[in-house]
Amino acid sequence: MTAPRSAASGLAQCGISVVVPVFNESEVLAEFHRRLSDVLAALALPSEVVFVNDGSADQSLAIIRALRQQDPRITIVDLSRNFGKEVAMTAGLHHARGAAVVVIDADLQDPPELIPQFVRLWQERGYDVVYGQRTSRAGESVLKRTTAYLFYRLIQHTNRVRMPADVGDFRLMSRRAVDALNQLTETQRFMKGLFAWIGFPQIAFPYERDRRYAGNTKFNYWRLWTFALEGITSYTTFPLKAATYLGLLIAGVAFFHAGWIVLKTLLFGEPVPGYPSMMVVILMLGGVQLMGLGVLGEYVGRMFNETKGRPLYFLNEYTPAELPEASGEEVV
Repeated sequence: MTAPRSAASGLAQCGISVVVPVFNESEVLAEFHRRLSDVLAALALPSEVVFVNDGSADQSLAIIRALRQQDPRITIVDLSRNFGKEVAMTAGLHHARGAAVVVIDADLQDPPELIPQFVRLWQERGYDVVYGQRTSRAGESVLKRTTAYLFYRLIQHTNRVRMPADVGDFRLMSRRAVDALNQLTETQRFMKGLFAWIGFPQIAFPYERDRRYAGNTKFNYWRLWTFALEGITSYTTFPLKAATYLGLLIAGVAFFHAGWIVLKTLLFGEPVPGYPSMMVVILMLGGVQLMGLGVLGEYVGRMFNETKGRPLYFLNEYTPAELPEASGEEVV
């Protein structure tokens, strides 16, 4: 699934690839591309824009093709169906050919105008990863901001590899960082965790996140919950450890209480409590056991998916950008 890269292209030596996963974003694509084009023109570096159509049901693909007629820098990666944003980003990284690769959403919540500052930190200070760190989240409800805050802090404290807080997918990565990511083949992909896992010198760039330019978010609360569950179980084994510790705690309390009941009966002849207390204990233990089985099932399900060895995605179309020839100069 990896696109061939031409060592003769100027893009491979010193250019920028911008990977844009797209799912039903027809209302924003024209404005997004206009703003992005202005940014890339000011950079004065060879560039390509990799639009990854993730099975959109609207006119997104038709708009991307129309933009391609006007701008030969556009690469079209059209997936055979909707595989999800994590796989769409992966497909874009597989096909990006630049010396540095920027990942950005099309909804304009992450301003393309910040890309030159990302490039400066990569070129002048040698960082392999420059990630945008949100200082505000305009247009989002209190509940969404609160749950996002708690999710990032939970992830931070349950894994040996620390994932930066309040960081999305908006980032720049050097070629060696992208090549490292492309070697990770697991099907259950939590990209924010993988971005942190590869290591290399990384730096945060704080910014204020804007409202969506148009359209509606594709992540309702149920999808956010499943995404959080996917992230936790893909990135850390903490839930398994927590289930073990909870089981040990309950077993310890149960043994202590059983000893106390025996002692009271021998010393004071008190009768053992009957049906109500027994039902409470049975239901509590049953609930804890089912919860533990559920956690175990999540991990077994991921192992099951990994053992199938299926490709991450299939393509309907791959139309590469028309890239400039090599200039002989290389950015360090």
